[in-house]
Amino acid sequence: MTRRQHDANAEPAALPSTTMHGGRLRAPTRAFLRALGQDDEDIGRPHVGVIHTGGEMSPCNSTLQQQAQHAKTGIYAGGGTPHECPVVSVSDGLSVAHSGMRFSLVSRELIADSVEATVRGHRWDGIFALGGCDKNMPGLMMGMVRCNVPSVFLYGGSALPGRHEGRDVNIVDAYELIGQVLAGEATDEELEAMSRACLPTAGACAGQYTANTMGMVSETLGLALLGSSMVPAVYAARAPLARRGGRVLMQAILGGGPRPRDIVTREALENACAVVAATGGSTNAPLHIPAIAHEAGVRFDLDDVARVLARPPLIADLKPGGRFLARDVYDVGGAPIILKALLDAGLLHGDCLTLTGRTLAEELAAFGPPDGDVVRPAAEAIAPTGGVVVLKGNLAPDGALLKVAGLRQLRHRGPVRVFESEEHCLEAVRALAYQPGDVLVIRNEGPRGGPGMREMLGITALIYGQGMGEQVALITDGRFSGATRGMCIGYVSPEAAVGGPIALLRDGDIVEVDARPEVLSLSVELDETELGRRRDTSETVTRPQRRLGGVLEKYAAVVGSAHRGAVTHSGVPEDELGR
Repeated sequence: MTRRQHDANAEPAALPSTTMHGGRLRAPTRAFLRALGQDDEDIGRPHVGVIHTGGEMSPCNSTLQQQAQHAKTGIYAGGGTPHECPVVSVSDGLSVAHSGMRFSLVSRELIADSVEATVRGHRWDGIFALGGCDKNMPGLMMGMVRCNVPSVFLYGGSALPGRHEGRDVNIVDAYELIGQVLAGEATDEELEAMSRACLPTAGACAGQYTANTMGMVSETLGLALLGSSMVPAVYAARAPLARRGGRVLMQAILGGGPRPRDIVTREALENACAVVAATGGSTNAPLHIPAIAHEAGVRFDLDDVARVLARPPLIADLKPGGRFLARDVYDVGGAPIILKALLDAGLLHGDCLTLTGRTLAEELAAFGPPDGDVVRPAAEAIAPTGGVVVLKGNLAPDGALLKVAGLRQLRHRGPVRVFESEEHCLEAVRALAYQPGDVLVIRNEGPRGGPGMREMLGITALIYGQGMGEQVALITDGRFSGATRGMCIGYVSPEAAVGGPIALLRDGDIVEVDARPEVLSLSVELDETELGRRRDTSETVTRPQRRLGGVLEKYAAVVGSAHRGAVTHSGVPEDELGR
């Protein structure tokens, strides 16, 4: 069955919400709606779920409820009846460097499932989704695509940078300063001063880390209004932006506009990967993009991601590898300036559909050239290849990810030091019990083995702060933050818990990382005979399994490999692919 083709002249189908409130048998339902403050006119309108992750679990989420009110105003003005539906979110900022991080990636699935539950349970006619942190953003987009009703996504925006000693700073400066304190190169007083200065407003982390990367991805896919992602969280411009998004959503609902699966095609997914590469974006994006594809019924794994990442040059000079932050991108025109530069260079599929019903090329026609400093034309790129690469070899047959933006050296070869968990490695790093040239390997932290695939910004920032960011390599089947920099290779697949080669490594084995574009390899200097002997003689080391209980037990039982997005269900049923 082929995907439903969008036809702008088609008659809109009957609204799903009529099933919820229409007819004699639904008279009690209408009573519930009246108790919500709705009159007969409101009940007869399309009903829209305004689904957000707002709350006080992090500054990333703290403005979302307020922005949702503006979205509701736009929906009502456009002829709809909004229903605010908050869902759970886990803050990466508050869960980093302890066991709570196991719940971060798990929360992506909880959010997608929550979107499905509220939309299908209540028969909402559309979705307005607002997210503001690393996992809630892809989780909301996954839920939108899974439900496949007219939808708009809005990223809540990033924080403004702080000022410290005459320069712009952000949260990663605080993380990396910890390493300098441990190395004796900074004081606790300096660290405390940085912690007070680095995050002065609400909003997500300000660099091209996971939140801002996925914000750009939402625009590139066509699920968000162009120009929406780089508006800082505290700017007044977000209010009319949310209202406009509500009106555009109602046009799609009432006018038979495109649905998420009309928008999220293979070509749109390739566009999303291109913007990740061109901006030196987060290594989490190649985990989330295949997961979004999975909800659209498109098979798009790390091999597909790798083919696209190899094409675009690095054109945006953004932290952590570069100089600038999200506010700087907003000041020069926002994400569309980057997309227009890629389109002009023939690096985007311009005929992809967006939520407005217009193509990406049509939407970008109104935007001008890049400023030449924050964002450069492709012909004047910062680097000839993008900022994120996929490595493959006998240590990662299904792939691993490395952010190369800002790296001075693309090769590393050295002896392995194996750690069976993040905590074991953190002890060694805190004590400076490692040497230049080492390859630190943290295993049993994958989606199933963790479970939860913790990100390890705490360790990577310490290493960089200690001045060892490019003198050692760190390899793991777990995740890294979008803020991670240095020779840090994550998402190694297959993971140790399912018998991947990373489980066969021993202290002293020699591993080579080669991230040159013509090579892109991650290998251990052992032949297949020795690897096979270790596997056959039960020398594979995995962390002893313990009874988990709760959500981690359910997650570990069903989660798939990272190279296919670490998803937790089998995909779109055949009878839904054409709808």
